[in-house]
This record gives sequence, structure tokens and C-alpha cells, in this order.
Amino acid sequence: MKRNFLEANMKTILSVALVLVFSGLAVAQGEKADPVGTWKCEYKIGDQQRTSELTIQKDGDNLSGTMNWPDQEDEKLKDVKFKDGKLTFSAVRNFGGNTIPIDYTFTIDGDKLKGKGAAEFGGQKQEFDIEGKREKKDK
Repeated sequence: MKRNFLEANMKTILSVALVLVFSGLAVAQGEKADPVGTWKCEYKIGDQQRTSELTIQKDGDNLSGTMNWPDQEDEKLKDVKFKDGKLTFSAVRNFGGNTIPIDYTFTIDGDKLKGKGAAEFGGQKQEFDIEGKREKKDK
């Protein structure tokens, strides 16, 4: 009799645990990634560590934004799109007298983004990894 009681209790506990786990997974998958905000980004080109600030706004269904670097501010983003968790856009970097269009692709996970920048410079295409964190809003 005691064994049946323990067995029934274990089955009940296991059933409740499984329901809680699957409920948690459903909630986590239901949360959509949101690109809107200001992101502090870091990347390396060659052996040089660099920074930029990305700001994404939403107006209705349209996304827009700007990119700032230490020596260039308020560069308007072009073709800003967010689909299936991926943020893509391009921006023009003015650097050392050169105009360099850069295509960006990011995946957003909560308050972190990770992706790549790709540019053609001197006839060669170069890619670099970028990571960023969303700035917290003051409440």
C-alpha cells in the first residue's frame, strides 16, 4: 500500500513538473525580440578594438535609426528591417577620407545583440563580428 501511494505521488509530481517546464518554454518562445532602443556595440577590426552606438526607433510598422562612432555621429540607417529575429540595415562610414557602405546583420536575444558587419574596402570584402548591449532606460 505504501509503495502505491509513493508511486502515485511521484507520478503526480512528475506530471506537474512537466506542465510547468512546457508552460515556461511556451512563454519564453512567445516573447518577441525587440530591436527598438539604444545599443552600445563593440567590435574589432584587425587588432583594434572599436565602439559604436546604434539607435533603432519604430514608427508604426516602420523601423529607422542612426549609428554613431567616436568620430562620426547621426549617420542615418538605410533599409532597416526586422524579420524572424534578424535585424538588417546598412550605414555609410566616413573614415580617413573614404566613404564605406557597411551592411549589418544582427540576431537579438533579450538585451543583447550579436552579428556581423560587411564592407568592401580597396576591392576586398571584409567582415567583422559585433556584439552589443541595450542601454537600460531610467525609470
